[in-house]
Amino acid sequence: MSDIQTLDSKVVYENKWLRLREDKIRRSSGNEGIYGVVEKPDFAIILPIEGDIVYMVEQYRYTIKSRQLELPQGAWEANPDVDPVELAKGELKEETGLSAQSMEYVGFQYLAYGFCNQGYHIYIAKGLKQGAQKLDIEEEDLRVVPLALSELKQKIVSGEIKDASSCNAVGLATLKGLI
Repeated sequence: MSDIQTLDSKVVYENKWLRLREDKIRRSSGNEGIYGVVEKPDFAIILPIEGDIVYMVEQYRYTIKSRQLELPQGAWEANPDVDPVELAKGELKEETGLSAQSMEYVGFQYLAYGFCNQGYHIYIAKGLKQGAQKLDIEEEDLRVVPLALSELKQKIVSGEIKDASSCNAVGLATLKGLI
């Protein structure tokens, strides 16, 4: 038996990117309550590196009203069960125009499991070849920013790069000795 039992569940909002669910729950103590859950498909985040250069992207993030540097990343909402490596290759090509000879799997993490079921697969892309970007309309302001790995790490330490999944991807790849 799980620690929390779902008594009822209803979708309170849905669009092509996410679903918001409100669940009536009972805790193991018997106390009842509600739980809000954001459902989103898993995404891939890619650390494209050639020599000492990492290819980041910068785009305007409406929710925080600011342009931000982050690693290429994304989900395919129309195909949520896609093979994660194919998703990673596709997102890399879409956002940067880069194709990779090799995709090394770093690991899987959850983004914010306190309220959302979305997780992400981390890959290191090497053997990069430049091609054309294929940006979605939502990404029309996206630009590619090459950074030295040491500069990327410094921007994380200084707090200039604030995207949690990007910081985590660099950190996990570093801790595993992959970069």
